[in-house]
Amino acid sequence: MMSSFGEDISQYFKNSTKDFAYMLRYFVIAAITGVLVGAVSTAFSWCDAKANAFRAENPWILYFLPLAGIIIIFLYHRAGVRSPRGTNLVLSTLQAKDTLPVRMAPLIFISTIITHLCGGSVGREGAALQLGGAIGASAGALPIKSLDENDRRMIIMCGMSAAFSAIFGTPIAAAIFPMEVISVGILQYSALFPCFISSYVASNFALFLGFDREHIRTIYMPEQNLQDPLMVVILSLMIAVISVIFVLMLKHSGSLFSKITPNRYIQVIIGGVIMIAATKLLGTTDYNGAGMDVIERAVKGDAVWYAFILKMILTAVCIGSGYKGGEIVPSLFIGATFGAAFANIVGMSPALAAACGMAAMFCGVTNCPIATLLITCELFGFHSACYFLLAIATSYVMSGYFGLYSAQRIMYSKFRTKFINKMADGSYDDFSGM
Repeated sequence: MMSSFGEDISQYFKNSTKDFAYMLRYFVIAAITGVLVGAVSTAFSWCDAKANAFRAENPWILYFLPLAGIIIIFLYHRAGVRSPRGTNLVLSTLQAKDTLPVRMAPLIFISTIITHLCGGSVGREGAALQLGGAIGASAGALPIKSLDENDRRMIIMCGMSAAFSAIFGTPIAAAIFPMEVISVGILQYSALFPCFISSYVASNFALFLGFDREHIRTIYMPEQNLQDPLMVVILSLMIAVISVIFVLMLKHSGSLFSKITPNRYIQVIIGGVIMIAATKLLGTTDYNGAGMDVIERAVKGDAVWYAFILKMILTAVCIGSGYKGGEIVPSLFIGATFGAAFANIVGMSPALAAACGMAAMFCGVTNCPIATLLITCELFGFHSACYFLLAIATSYVMSGYFGLYSAQRIMYSKFRTKFINKMADGSYDDFSGM
């Protein structure tokens, strides 16, 4: 029997009362998480900025990189963490497979700052995801009876959004990224409202404390032509291959150091010595730290053709040997410098090529096309969004089933509407007809 209009509207208001209570509850939780994580992330950004500034003014600190590595390994061992899993542990916790210990937050904070201080070739946004997730897990672990396991996982996602937003300054992308990175192909829309509130609060809290967001340069749409879209596709196909190579380098670099010696202290010393030697032989500090200044130069067309290769190698050396930090900005570095070099060869706008290279690379290593589009547009402006999306779509399809985070689940085939539910570890078992 069909219900009447009055019955339907009455039922709606009855249900919406409960929904509003849930929304208000999550608003409070997300806002508190945003303030808490925003404050810690701002402190992290401040310390990181001071560490990088000190290194720039005192290049001799690079010689202490092996000692910094020893301190990092010691701290992790003292905390009982023998095999750090980084962001993979955060994702496993969200998938209800693991528990993220509270002690991970200070470990990530201190170890990343030490690595940047002494010139390790790592980023910070990946560390921010771990930091935000660890703080969120700590908040969710509080003995509050009204919080269930789903609430606690939601708080971890809010923490990831807040940290990414506060540090990188892209609140829209930061809200979507944790939702998308867990299970590619299925967005957990229930997290949209709390993740955005947490991201927005953290971003504005960081601004309030005086930390401006990242902004590189607005990319304006070139005149309509047939060459640029074709060049973007070719660039993105090449970047897709580079993204797979980079992921595999990071995946196997740890095993390579383990084959040299099982001693973690010796491994990190070797990695530090390689980084020092490379810096001195190259005669530049472009590969120390995250490299945002190099990205800005690449957007202007100032990049040597081999910069992306060196960044891939040195980031893999640092992370594989035991130094801590993120892989996201190094990925953007690789995409931007390769894009700029490609532009110089084919006569394309270096700004557009660098931006599309960054978009293709970020998507290739994270398998997150929506978050990639948003972060690229927030960094460069929305004027060239169609070029960005073309680069992202091409890279997403052609980068295979690899990713920075082996705990990430890819739920659907990249070629067909076929449910596959596999981990982003690059294996190709039973994938015929994809």
